[in-house]
Amino acid sequence: MRLPPLPSSFSALIKAGLCSCVAFAAQAAEPPEPAREPSLPLWEVGLLGAAAATPAYPGADDRSSRALVLPLVIYRGKIVRADRSGVNARLINSDRVELDLGFALSLPARSDDVAARRGMPDLNSLLEFGPRLKVLLARPSATSQVRLELPVRVPVELGNGFRRHGLVAEPRVLVETGDGNGTWYADASVGAVFGNADLNAYFYDVAPQYATAARPAYQASGGLMMTRLGVSLSRRVSPDWRVFGFTRYDNLSHAANRDSPLFRKRSGFSVGGGFTWTIHRSAARAWE
Repeated sequence: MRLPPLPSSFSALIKAGLCSCVAFAAQAAEPPEPAREPSLPLWEVGLLGAAAATPAYPGADDRSSRALVLPLVIYRGKIVRADRSGVNARLINSDRVELDLGFALSLPARSDDVAARRGMPDLNSLLEFGPRLKVLLARPSATSQVRLELPVRVPVELGNGFRRHGLVAEPRVLVETGDGNGTWYADASVGAVFGNADLNAYFYDVAPQYATAARPAYQASGGLMMTRLGVSLSRRVSPDWRVFGFTRYDNLSHAANRDSPLFRKRSGFSVGGGFTWTIHRSAARAWE
């Protein structure tokens, strides 16, 4: 609502399963390397194939499955980067603290495919952008780390006049580990997603003109959207090929808008996987 881990970013919004799949693909292509030395290519280009099954939106009882193949570009500049953390611009970068500007994109949901929203406007894609503070909490070993991430993003609807939909915050603790040579990488995270009234209204409001006997009018409030547990894993099967997968559990039992008639389930489960194929990489190396 985590380009994870994200996959980072749903990151936590709508159709986030596939967004996480795309986000993790970049992460899968670049496992964490604590050493600050020019060890990775400055840029890589290739293809990403991904598929995911996820709830149609947070709290939906209908599910969606999506698959796609996209160009994959990884760029590891000192300031502007497109890597395992997504597309971002580093503002502060030290051994323990990093502040950047990140971007994420969610996928649309057609109301005709979701029984609870039938007859209502579709949910368009949301482009999210905003600052993210990352703090290193611990480094248990040379190839693992525990990090706190505090992103705040502004979602903008692609379509409908590029309308802004409030704010979303997704604090989480992330544990990352690998084998040190990039053969495999895994992470696990726990966090929560909060939206203000404007954002929650996008998912849970029922305007009077769309109210029915089974779907009364409703006005959403700001607050907790869900708590989230996630696990992802990737493995390099050759110098140019990597496979990855993720699974995520969302708990919406204490969500602020569980009384909305569009809120149908108190939990959601997403799963996805795919591959990355590097076609070409630069001879120039990147400094971490």
